Formats: sequence, C-alpha cells, structure tokens
Amino acid sequence: MRSQSARATRRRLVFLCGLIPVLFTAVLALYRPTWLARLDNAVYDSLLRSARTRPPGDRVVIVDVDERSLSTIGQWPWRRDLIGRLIARLRDMGASTIALDIIFAEPDRDSGVGRFGARSSPGIAPDDELARTLRGGRVVLGYGMTFDAAARAPRACVLHPVGLVTLQAGEDTGDAAYFRASGAVCSLPMLAEAAGASGFMNAAPDADGILRRVPLLVELDGRVYPNLALAAVAASTGAREVGLRIWNVNASSLIVGNRSVPLDGKSNLLVRYRGKKRTFPYVSAADVLSGQVPVGTFGGKIVLVGTTALGTREVVATPLDTLFAGVEVQATVADNLLQQDFISRSRLGTTLESVAVLVLGVAVAVLVAAAGIVSGVLGVASGVAALWSGAAWLLAARGVFISPLFPTIGVMCALAVMTLAKFTVERRRAENAGRDKTNAQRLMVQTLLSLTEVRDAETGLHSRRTQQYARLLAEQLSTQPGFRDYLTAERIDLLSSLAPLHDIGKVGIPDHILNKPGALTEEELAEMRKHPVLGRDVILKAEQQVGVRDDAILAIAKDIVYTHHERWDGTGYPRGLRGAEIPVVGRVMAVVDVYDATVTRTLYRPSMSHDDAVKFIVGGKGTHFDPAVVDAFISVAPALRSVSHEADRYPQPRSLFAP
Repeated sequence: MRSQSARATRRRLVFLCGLIPVLFTAVLALYRPTWLARLDNAVYDSLLRSARTRPPGDRVVIVDVDERSLSTIGQWPWRRDLIGRLIARLRDMGASTIALDIIFAEPDRDSGVGRFGARSSPGIAPDDELARTLRGGRVVLGYGMTFDAAARAPRACVLHPVGLVTLQAGEDTGDAAYFRASGAVCSLPMLAEAAGASGFMNAAPDADGILRRVPLLVELDGRVYPNLALAAVAASTGAREVGLRIWNVNASSLIVGNRSVPLDGKSNLLVRYRGKKRTFPYVSAADVLSGQVPVGTFGGKIVLVGTTALGTREVVATPLDTLFAGVEVQATVADNLLQQDFISRSRLGTTLESVAVLVLGVAVAVLVAAAGIVSGVLGVASGVAALWSGAAWLLAARGVFISPLFPTIGVMCALAVMTLAKFTVERRRAENAGRDKTNAQRLMVQTLLSLTEVRDAETGLHSRRTQQYARLLAEQLSTQPGFRDYLTAERIDLLSSLAPLHDIGKVGIPDHILNKPGALTEEELAEMRKHPVLGRDVILKAEQQVGVRDDAILAIAKDIVYTHHERWDGTGYPRGLRGAEIPVVGRVMAVVDVYDATVTRTLYRPSMSHDDAVKFIVGGKGTHFDPAVVDAFISVAPALRSVSHEADRYPQPRSLFAP
C-alpha cells in the first residue's frame, strides 16, 4: 500500500509539472504576444506552401507595361492620350472593368509623338484626352494612402468612398475596424472625377517582409475608402451595398452585394495566392495597342493595368514567391473576391487554439504520468502529426487557418518539463532506494556480525577490525594497473562493508571446537575448515528464500566468505583455487585475515608483533598470498599498525562461552 501511494504521489507530481507549461501556453494562445508573431507567420507560410494551390479563375487579366512595350512604344511614363487609347481599346474589346495600378499625380509634360502617340483630337491636351476616355466608364483609378504622423499641407484629391454600413455583432471594443490614413497620393482631380471610381493600392508586408494580407478598407478624414481590387470587383458585379459586420477585436466580415468576405480586426484580407508569379494571364500593352490580341481575351473580364518593366515595377515577397508584382497582388485579391474561396482565421481562432493546447496538453500529461516517457513521446508525435495534418487540411479544403503553433509549443514544453520532472523524481527515488538498500545491507551485515559475536566475541571483534584493514589494503591495491578497473570506489566500499562476514560460517561450528583453548586435532581442524562452505550456504539460502538472482553485492559477499582461505599456490581450501582463479576480494581478505590473526592474541595462540606479522606475510608471498597484494600490504603496513594499536586500547572480552 505504501509503495502504491508513493507511486501515485510521483505520478501526480509529474502530471502537475506538465500542466504548468500547458496552462501558460494556453494563455499565450489567447493573448498572442508579438514576439511569437514571426513564428506564427512562418507556420502559416509552411502550411500554405504544403497545401495544393487552386488555379486562378478566368475573369481577371493583367495588361502589362513590360520591357517589350517600352522598347516598342518608348520610355515610361507614356503620354496620357496614349494611356487613353489603351483604355479605349480594352473597353472596345469587352473588358468589364479596367483597374489602373498607376497614379497620374502630375500633369502630362510630354508633347512628343511616339509610334502609337498620334492624337485622336488635335489641339486637345493629353490629360484632357485621357479624361474624355475615362468618362466612357468602367475604369477604376488607383491611388496610395499615406500614414505619416507628421502633418502635411492638404492636397486636393478626388477619392470615392464607400457607403459603409457597420454592424456590431459582438461587444464593442472601441477600436477602429480599419486603419486610419493621414493623407493620400492621388491622380489629378480632373482624371479622378472623370473616372468616377477609384481605390487605394496599399499593401504593406508584415514585419518579416512577407505580404500575407491586404487591407480592403481604410479610413481617411472620417470616411472609408475601398481597395483597388475591391472597387474593381464592385464595379464589375454592380454591387452597390457594402457592409462591415464586426465580430470581435480579431475578426470581421465585409458584405459586398451577396458576397461575405472574412477579414481580420483591421479589415485585412488574408490573400489566397494562386501560386508563384505570373499565374494570371499577362498581355503586353504593346500587343493591345497594335491590335494583336485575340478576340475574346478581355470579354466580360476585369483587366488590371500595371507595369512590370525593370525600373518601373513594384515587387513584394509572398509566402510562395520572393518577386511578386504589385499588380498581380491586386489581381489575386480580385480573383479571391470573385471566386469567394478565401483564407480566414476562425472568429473563435484564438479560443480554439487555446482549447487545443489544453486538450492535447492535458492528454499528453496524463499519458506521460501514467505510462511513461516513451508512451508520451509517441503520443506527442502522433498528436502533433494529427494536429498539423488537420490544420493543413482545413487550410486547403475549407480555407480556415487555425495555427498548430501554440498546441505544438504546449505539448512539447509539457513533454520536456515532464521528462525532466520524471527524471528528477526517478533519480530521487533511485537514490532513496539505494540508501534503503545500503541500509538494509548494513543491517544484514550487522545482524550476521552480531550473531557471530554472540557465538564468539573474539571472532566478532576480528571481523570488525578486518573491515578497516580491507579498505586500506584495497585502496592501495587499486592504484596498481592490474587492479584499477576492478577495484572501483564502489567495490572498495562493498568490500569494506562486507569484510566482517568472512567468518560468518563459524556460527555452524560446534562450540567445543570454536572455543577450544588450544591446538585443534586433525578431525577438529577439518571441521573448522568447513566454515567457508557453511558461510556461503547461509547466503545462498537467503537468496533462494528472497528470490534474488545474480545480485552483485551478494556475489562479492559469497566470494569473500568462500575464498578467503584459498592460497596462491593452490594448497588452500575449500576448493584449492590457484593464482588468478581466486577472486580479488578473496586474495585481499586472505592477507587481512592472517594479519589480524597474527597480531591478536587468541584462545589458543599468543600474538605476534606487527613487524613479525609483516615478515610472516612477506614470507608467504607467491605461495600463500598474491605477490601484488603483498606489495600493497607492505605499503599500507604502517597504517594497519595504527588501526591495530587503536584496537589494543580497548579490552577484548573472551568468548561468551569460555569457561
């Protein structure tokens, strides 16, 4: 029960550690800090590139003032009467609406005559000629809004606002639903009045230089004006009613006739690009003026006139291309409005993303806490893959962008924090288990040693002294190359702590032999020599009863107990092992056991001096003892003397069973 309770506590702790980054990310998804905007835009771009692009419709054509047009007709800007002739040709060829991505800000100063520049009406100024052509209708002029904070001298501009009806579907936030301009760069008033329709051409990229959205409405001096493409579509379709339904601070909808256009909180349209540059049909302006365009090319279509010739063009970077002509941006917006296959964020986009963070994050936290890190990694991989696949499908099939960024951040952070927490918890548990195991081992050693002392106090004290001797000798021996890899700090600790068990088998020796105050007979000596086997059997039986197998600690204990009376020359007992066949711990204990036995008085033999004991052990080098162990013994002999003298300060009681 205690183990189950501890396990449940650890799981709760890991779960709570995973829940914290999930909640934090859910809040980020709601408030969307600006420092994550660039990353969110990169996610949008990657999904847009992965989705299958739809081809443009057949209702938008671009007439391009290209390099060939300039080489054929002359340098730009052309005379206004020539522009009028281009417009007239397009109108005669059936163009539904002609939108000019060009600003005529100054009067025409060119009086020269080019190849196509002969005036249709001699004596009429080029600007007047263009104005007369514009009065023929179906033309939308372009202009640019300015957003400078500094005050400027007012300039007369004839712009054409929309009669906008605003509907507040949600709570009024007090924020304007469109950008406010400070001024405009426009065409000559006479031209704008003649055209009767106009729209702004502004399309500012995001902070990373990528153009993803285009404003469809901008406010200037209290009136709202349309984008060029919006004005062209409205003129082409005959839409007269325009309304703006504001859902919340992040979403609104523009109603143009029977079309509902999803916009963001500033009336921006997410542009659904049809591919890389030149996906729309391009017709050279030179071909239009020379009559080399097939019949039906412009019939019933919106024609956008712009310049792409080097030195005259305006290019922007899009998620699909780095050199995208400004006139094609307007063409793409017009095509989006006509096909009504928009890209939009759901009105509940931020809320949905926050909910997705919570659902997926909590699921991962539960999985990791219950099933472990591997299952959590698999769960995160599956969840993130499903999340991104679903987001890509929604964008491609439904035109709805729900960013997988925040749910991905949430589950990845949760997994990372939970992995760290689980590692820390498991490490602490392992440390506690290790301490418990060490304490249990010490208790076992102490219990067995106490049992030995009960049987024979002299044997128990001997066992305790060998513990200190074994550590000193093993530490010195570990400095030799042949023993360095085996005698690690951990094994030295084990050898020292388990050394007192080497004579545990003596508990099985009869009292009359164990406590005999004199030399043993051959039969008694044979009985005494059974104690290594008896000691090993005690440990083996304990292993079998507990169900422990291949335990490294008990293996060392058995080697100490079973082999400390083996001799280097093979004449020892109980098995007669020779040389390197004897485990290292057995070789160390052989020297330690003999040293303590010789310097300590026993019931049946007086003690030797330290120096005599050292000479005795050196004399057994290569026969009784491993030569390398003897060399190490010689190095630590002074330290062993100190340990021995410390033990001599305290009286050593005779056996509890002595007469």
